[in-house]
Amino acid sequence: MTTFDTFFVGDVRIIKVPELALDTVDIAQLFPEGDLQALSKDATHWGEQSFDFERGLLRQSIHAWVVQTPTHTVLIDTATGNDKKRPTAPLFHQLAEPFLERLQEVGVSAEAVDLVLLTHLHADHVGWNTWLQGERWVPTFPNAHYIFSEREYAYNLALSHERIAVESIQRQAGIGTPRHEPLDGVFEDSVMPIVEAGQDQRIVIDNTEIEGFCFHSTPGHSIDHASISLTSQGETALFWGDIMHHPLQFRRPEINSVYCEFPQAAQQSRHKAMHLASELDALVFTTHFGDSSVGKVSRHAHGFDWQFIQGVRP
Repeated sequence: MTTFDTFFVGDVRIIKVPELALDTVDIAQLFPEGDLQALSKDATHWGEQSFDFERGLLRQSIHAWVVQTPTHTVLIDTATGNDKKRPTAPLFHQLAEPFLERLQEVGVSAEAVDLVLLTHLHADHVGWNTWLQGERWVPTFPNAHYIFSEREYAYNLALSHERIAVESIQRQAGIGTPRHEPLDGVFEDSVMPIVEAGQDQRIVIDNTEIEGFCFHSTPGHSIDHASISLTSQGETALFWGDIMHHPLQFRRPEINSVYCEFPQAAQQSRHKAMHLASELDALVFTTHFGDSSVGKVSRHAHGFDWQFIQGVRP
């Protein structure tokens, strides 16, 4: 039976809804720029829920966050999705995971979700935006507004349909040249159906506030990646998206994952996000850390550190 970690920030209830447990992640594949021996040593600091000591592999997770405020039922990122064709990414290819059933287990139906907030438009963050009905991809959450970056949308649209506009959008972003592009097919099956259904709300990411949630600009992992905060009764939750992929990056924040598109900007945003989390004394909700995936960032003389916080399990 699936267990669900629940956290409380002010009068807001936040629940981790798992999709995939990634327990066999090769360090050299995820962090090809780093020294394998040094990264392995760093990874051990957070214990067996983050590192497989016997096999020398990282433990990660893919999940979504349900956020229940007094007025809204919100999903922050929507994991990978079922039936999506991802032949170049076998881990994501044509899944059949009981994600919607898990939502039901925590008391949330697809119809009850009224906001979907997306940190960025990568495959493992937008997959459950849509589901396959017959031969059509349709919005999974029929009553929700899906909120995401206008620039991220325009860039992915250009990559999909208007390649002539790609360089112009990259110049406008001002974060350099990407070392790779997003995964093929994701925009077409997980974003465009939302726009075609008229359920999208595209925004400028610049401390933009939507229904009490603030979108902070943290580009680099993607062209207009956002981190999202919510403050309730003097307490703050900060949803990091893909600022980091494993807590070992606290020891080596200069190291990017293989999935970061704009390397220098990703490094800069990582430092910005650590500063922000520390300044706000925020409870930080990550998308790929193992263990509870939630923790606090502390500042010390030589940088920042991470401590996992455990949720309540009913």
